[in-house]
Amino acid sequence: MKTISSSIYQAFGLVVVAFTALSLQVQAVVPPPDGGYPNFTTAEGDNALRALTSGVGNTAVGTFSLFSVSIGNFNTAVGAGSLDLNTADSNTATGAAALLFNTTGSQNTAVGAGALEANDSGDANTATGAFALSSNTTGSVNTANGFNALLSNTTGDHNTATGNVALSSNTIGSSNTANGASALANNIDGSFNSAFGNGALAINRIGNLNTAVGNEALVFNNGDENTAVGESALRENFSGTDNTAIGGLALRNNTEGGANTASGFHALFSNTTGIGNTANGDGALNSNTDGSGNTAVGSGAGAVATGSSNVYIGAGMNGVAGENNACYIASIFGQTSTSGIPVLINSNNKLGTATSSVRFKKDIKPMDNASEALFALKPVTFRYKKEIDPEGISQLGLVAEEVDKVNPELVVRDKEGKPYSVRYDQVNAMLLNEFLKEHRKVEQQQATITQLQEDSAEQREQIGALIVGLQKVSAQLEVSKAAPQTVKNTD
Repeated sequence: MKTISSSIYQAFGLVVVAFTALSLQVQAVVPPPDGGYPNFTTAEGDNALRALTSGVGNTAVGTFSLFSVSIGNFNTAVGAGSLDLNTADSNTATGAAALLFNTTGSQNTAVGAGALEANDSGDANTATGAFALSSNTTGSVNTANGFNALLSNTTGDHNTATGNVALSSNTIGSSNTANGASALANNIDGSFNSAFGNGALAINRIGNLNTAVGNEALVFNNGDENTAVGESALRENFSGTDNTAIGGLALRNNTEGGANTASGFHALFSNTTGIGNTANGDGALNSNTDGSGNTAVGSGAGAVATGSSNVYIGAGMNGVAGENNACYIASIFGQTSTSGIPVLINSNNKLGTATSSVRFKKDIKPMDNASEALFALKPVTFRYKKEIDPEGISQLGLVAEEVDKVNPELVVRDKEGKPYSVRYDQVNAMLLNEFLKEHRKVEQQQATITQLQEDSAEQREQIGALIVGLQKVSAQLEVSKAAPQTVKNTD
């Protein structure tokens, strides 16, 4: 400050020397103005600059303006009582009672009746508007533009308020930015808040690190680290934290819910206490009130559903009200994909596919008799319960608990380790092994039958040959058979 004051003092000296030289050539005005005070001082009004001794470059216009300054420099006071108690340097006050009680604060600028009226030792404040920053005492580097802007601020620092009543209740909160009529109007000690729009964050008192852009965005907020962009976005939020709302009326009715993200007009509109929801699209998750952990992507996705931990992907994708842990994805059913492989889901909700490449396998050996467990399985017919399948369609399959008794490795388990489903792909592989085993048996039997048939044919040929031979022998015997002879009786 001393270096700056010295430079300004030297500049004043040069100007005076120049004007002194010119005064010899220029005719003075008639009647001459008030002046003649030492150290480039101007005073007009009862008791203006009454205590000045060695101060330089001060200007006081108005009754009791700059009344107490003695050695302070480069102050300007225009208005009755402006800078009345000031003793410091480089303050500018324009308006009755502007910077009235300032004593040691420096580099303040007040324009408007009562602007920065109570400032005592605060520095580098700027107030433009009647009663702007009028209660500030020690707060520094604040900027207030508008009637009653930062009206109640006392010790808060680095606040910026633009608009009538903007940040008017702030007392000790720091690093807040309010742009718009009544923006952050009720903030008391919340810090690092930003409000852009009429009524934005208007009721916030203690919330920190909030950003509101849009008329009445986050208007009732007292929570922390919320971001609202859009008219009435997060309007009713009271104590919810870590919410992000982008779009008119997004998360409008949220009161205590936290860690929600809504992007799109009317997204998560009805949410009040739900936590950890993500809605992207106009009207996404529109009806959700207290459900948590839901994700909706697409215009109207999840708009008529309630519940928790559900996923809706695609415009208009909706489920059943009150259900949990459901997933709906548009444009999948009825589509054909060739040369693909099935998708599998594990108990951690990870999607993936099975690989058959030898690159990913070890301990490879024939299945042999491991597949014979199939013979102990008990296929059944059944119907799912109504909450799973309202239509009650007849099903074919296995019961996981029964399969678990036969071969636990054929069972898929839930997160609690309980049987949940059957690894039907493994059952298919076992069926293939048993089929191949039976096929090999059939092949062996067929080979035996073929051999027997061949042996039988050979035997038939042999038998045929024997028959032919016997026939020849029989014929020969017939030919060689002697003619019958008669014996004469001599008796």
